[in-house]
Amino acid sequence: MSAPTTDIDQAIEANIAKSLGEIPHPALPKGTNIYGSTKIFPDYKAEGGETYFTLVHGIAHESSVSFVAVLQATRALRKGFDSAIYFYGPGAINAIANRGFPTTGDSGFPGEQNINDSLATFIKEGGKVFCCRFGLALHGAREEDLIEGVIPAHPLDVQDALIHYARKGAIINSTYQV
Repeated sequence: MSAPTTDIDQAIEANIAKSLGEIPHPALPKGTNIYGSTKIFPDYKAEGGETYFTLVHGIAHESSVSFVAVLQATRALRKGFDSAIYFYGPGAINAIANRGFPTTGDSGFPGEQNINDSLATFIKEGGKVFCCRFGLALHGAREEDLIEGVIPAHPLDVQDALIHYARKGAIINSTYQV
C-alpha cells in the first residue's frame, strides 16, 4: 500500500521535471551553468528538538566526503538541528589544531586549514565535536593537539554515541572512506 501523495511530493515531482529540463547539451556555449538552478527538495528546518549526527571515518585532505560531512553538519546546525560530529579511526586526525606548513596555521597547500576553520565555526555556533582517543593515538596525535572545544572520547563510545543519537531519533550521516 503506497502513501498518499502530498502537496510537497507534487512540488518535488514538478522540480524534478524542471531540473531534468536544465540538463545542458554538449553543444551549448561555454559558460552555461552545467549544474542547473532548480533545487528539488524543500529547504527543511528542524522541528522541535530534532538532532543531526555525523560519523566521520575518513581524512578530509584525502577525501572531500569527510570535509563535506562537516559542512553538512554545520548546515544542519544552522537549520536548527542539535548537531554533533564524531571523528573516529583515521578521521580523528581531522580534529587536530597543529596542522600547517611550514608552521602551525600556515597553509602548505590551498585549503589546508579549511577543516580547522570549519570545525572552529561549527563549535562556536553550538555544535559538539567528539574525537576518538584511540584514533588520535593510532595516527600519532595527542589530545593536546585537538582543536579547542573538541571532546576526546573513549574508543567504545563510537558505537554508544551512535546508539544514543539513534534513540533520540537523529538523522544520521555516516561517512566511511578507506
